[in-house]
Amino acid sequence: MSFKLGKYIEPDFSQQMFIEAPEANLAPAPRDMTAPEGFHAMSIFPEYFKVGEKWLLPKDSRMDCVAVYENEEIFVREFRNIRKGDLIFLGRTEKCEEGIYINDNSFAFPDEDKEAGNSFAFRQSRSRETAFSYDYSSLYELLEYEKNYGHITWVLGPACAFDVEARNAFSQLIEKGYVHSLLAGNALATHDLEAAYLGTALGVNIKTQKPHFNGHYNHIDTINKVNLHGSIPRFIDEEGIDNGIIYSCVRKGVPFILNGSIRDDGPLPEVYEHTYIGQDSIRNHIRKSTTVIGMATVLHTIAAGNMTPSYRVLDDGTIRPVYFYIVDTSEFAVNKLGDRGSLAAKGIVTNVQDFVCNLSKNLE
Repeated sequence: MSFKLGKYIEPDFSQQMFIEAPEANLAPAPRDMTAPEGFHAMSIFPEYFKVGEKWLLPKDSRMDCVAVYENEEIFVREFRNIRKGDLIFLGRTEKCEEGIYINDNSFAFPDEDKEAGNSFAFRQSRSRETAFSYDYSSLYELLEYEKNYGHITWVLGPACAFDVEARNAFSQLIEKGYVHSLLAGNALATHDLEAAYLGTALGVNIKTQKPHFNGHYNHIDTINKVNLHGSIPRFIDEEGIDNGIIYSCVRKGVPFILNGSIRDDGPLPEVYEHTYIGQDSIRNHIRKSTTVIGMATVLHTIAAGNMTPSYRVLDDGTIRPVYFYIVDTSEFAVNKLGDRGSLAAKGIVTNVQDFVCNLSKNLE
């Protein structure tokens, strides 16, 4: 396989700008959930802080959070996790002026065109007119690599369960080892289990796409039956479920994290009903992720994107890139992720049924 990870471009700390830079300032948090005035907010990029004569890089990061200095390490924490007295870095400049350096041009990718430096060029956005064949080819190679050496997290909307072929294709990806964790809402799991239990998704047959009589009952009948059994795995066992996305996750031991919303039906027993408990669970998996692919869900993908930095520090100290894709039929949805700060995300404008089936057919 020809795939190669993007190579990290480490700053040259022997340059005068680094040597002459002041130490980064620290101040204690005045109370729980409150940062001191002038706090530094993190980005998606690798950020270094000068402590003594050393430039320290947090091993784990997240945008819109603060950097806390503790036990000679830097921990990036959400505001809700700040505790009174935490030593928090201050500064709102990015090029060593206050002892903080943001390495925003941090990776060299093998497929980058070094000659493509024109200030004017056509078709640079990701739209329905973009040719995505190269993206597919690159993605096949990436997923083959990540299957063995990385952690692939998928973020799925309910449309991924509406078609029998798409469900089967994604189940095959799980079975083949291309899914290491799954993030979704109540709806994806509900309609996938409904499809396995009653053959419909939101009351519409997943094979013929024809509505069933009284089909609007099917998803709440499914939720009700799962709740009767007390858990999704027990429902699968007791009702003889033998297909689908959630079934394959349970069978292969792939963790699925389901987060609730204000409009949920039910919900299913495994759905996190407390926003921040669910968010913590998502971030625990994002911390491991080296590739994230969001499909047909704007809100869940943006949520995952806002927790995903552009880099990952491996156990051996190696710094590698995190790859992020969003797949949707809407150009608005694809481009919105970049508007929310996830600048490293790559969009593919297509329906998820075709996308998943292409992946499944071309991997292995």
